[in-house]
Amino acid sequence: MDGGVTYQRFPKLKIREMRDDVVKFELRETDASMANALRRVMIAEVPTVAIDLVEIEVNSTVLNDEFIAHRLGLIPLTSDRAMSMRFSRDCDACDGDGQCEFCSVEFHLRAKCLTDQTLDVTSKDLYSSDHTVVPVDFSDPNEPGEQRGIIIVKLRRGQELRLRAIARKGIGKDHAKWSPAATVTFMYEPMIRINEDLMETLSLEDKRSWVESSPTKVFDIDPVTQQVVVVDPEAYTYDDEVIKKAESMGKPGLVEIEAKEDSFIFTVESTGAIKASQLVLNAIEILKQKLDAVRLSDDTVEADDQFGELGAHMRGG
Repeated sequence: MDGGVTYQRFPKLKIREMRDDVVKFELRETDASMANALRRVMIAEVPTVAIDLVEIEVNSTVLNDEFIAHRLGLIPLTSDRAMSMRFSRDCDACDGDGQCEFCSVEFHLRAKCLTDQTLDVTSKDLYSSDHTVVPVDFSDPNEPGEQRGIIIVKLRRGQELRLRAIARKGIGKDHAKWSPAATVTFMYEPMIRINEDLMETLSLEDKRSWVESSPTKVFDIDPVTQQVVVVDPEAYTYDDEVIKKAESMGKPGLVEIEAKEDSFIFTVESTGAIKASQLVLNAIEILKQKLDAVRLSDDTVEADDQFGELGAHMRGG
């Protein structure tokens, strides 16, 4: 292969919608391998903080210790500083014990029901040693009186729960509780072309029948011109229903639908551990680090090819 040939591309990203929990964006001028790599990194390799160790002091609830520990682990915690925290296995401050300020956050929970009314123990009853790492607040700001903590267990009179929990940094590849993504999806951007000449041979009733054959609202009829128009190309789900309908009407080629192979539409929903926009930025940063590692590995292999045993010996091989 010619050494001067390059397949380097410069992907472009355009934000369509951005909220704390959802971001929608376009990724253009790249291919499916890069789109899928970004998606997989967002799901499985962006770090967050989650409860990883639970020490039960008192538990007279209806749920056993393991059940409560599992529920605690799945509570999303604010993880804005997770990227700068240490993994407990790599922490030299506590020799990998995973219980120091550099790699962990301590929580305490104490609850006891003293009345005949059922007491809900929720994530709001967890008290953190670090104000930057707390359970995600799902309360509606428009309803100040509403407190929507995640229910851990319910207590009746005399029942009690006391525990200590340690939260640590991790990634979704190790356990789903560390995944910051609720859903990450992407679709090829569809390119839809209507054969206007062929469409004109259809009656208004046939046009309506053809438009209604699509399960989603992709097409509509202009009330003024009576022409079939594309109103929402991204609503198309690649179901081929309109193509089959056209063929059954004896009008093959009425519409052509192709997927743009270098254009993708992403929808990213966060669990609340980090903002959806920060999730995308962190994923891009991690993907860059992984690509740099691959490039460094390629350079090392090339050095070995050039210097043979000497290159391997210098690397300790």
